[in-house]
Amino acid sequence: MKIRKAVIPAAGWGTRFLPATKSQPKEMLPLVDRPIIQYVIEEAVASGIEQIIIVTALGKHSMKNHFERSFKLEHVLRQKRKRKLLREVQRISELASICYIRQKEQLGLGHAVSITHDLVGDEPFAVFLPDDIIEADVPAMKQMLQVYDRYGCSVVAVESVPDKDITAYGVISPQQVEERVYQILGLVEKPKHKEAPSNLGIVGRYILTPEIFNLLKRTPPDKGGEIQLTNGLQLLLEQQKIYAYQFEGIRYDTGTPLGLLKASVELALHSPQLGSAFKKYLRKLNLPD
Repeated sequence: MKIRKAVIPAAGWGTRFLPATKSQPKEMLPLVDRPIIQYVIEEAVASGIEQIIIVTALGKHSMKNHFERSFKLEHVLRQKRKRKLLREVQRISELASICYIRQKEQLGLGHAVSITHDLVGDEPFAVFLPDDIIEADVPAMKQMLQVYDRYGCSVVAVESVPDKDITAYGVISPQQVEERVYQILGLVEKPKHKEAPSNLGIVGRYILTPEIFNLLKRTPPDKGGEIQLTNGLQLLLEQQKIYAYQFEGIRYDTGTPLGLLKASVELALHSPQLGSAFKKYLRKLNLPD
């Protein structure tokens, strides 16, 4: 079955970015010339996704405003004959069919996914975590959809994780079946380094079969009271195969201030409009050791 829908959980408080996120959603912080969440929506559209379901929370209305038409702004740009900017703001509002559902309590990624059941229905779907921006010649989700088409099972994105960071990831026990593709034999959420079954950590792209919804209802909360998607996937693994795909591309973790700064610098350097001038500026900096 074709993957038509994508879920984007975007209901977190963004506490790592306070006070910048006191009134501005983390997902709307600028990354070069666009808000963070626009990157993942553009990846979804480029991968053939038709409908986006954004899980939001109280106070995140600016996300909805960004992807809706602004007739007043369009009128101003039209009057000032700023045609290029006019086309761009119109393009944003026409990117995809987007709907929103509010997560009333922040009870974990698994809970955020579970509340979208009525909107997704009983069909396979994609999940994008907006903290993870992936730069790739072929969109990362499009790569994963090719794996899904071959195996017809849930697929999670993985990458090699340094030993010192392994405790921050869900980690798979892999059995390689082809280049970059692994059958998952087991999963563990945030293991200690010595207990990790591999160095392949799950990152922010998933293709999930609809059976995950009922299993998330059965998934017990962790010590922090949150329902972890990785634990729901472990239950799913008892019923059907799950595959992991080590995508081709570069992932930027924009979920921390330092990560966002790194992503901003690297993506700005890759920008056709800004790259050359920004590179000249950086070369002029006399940075201390």
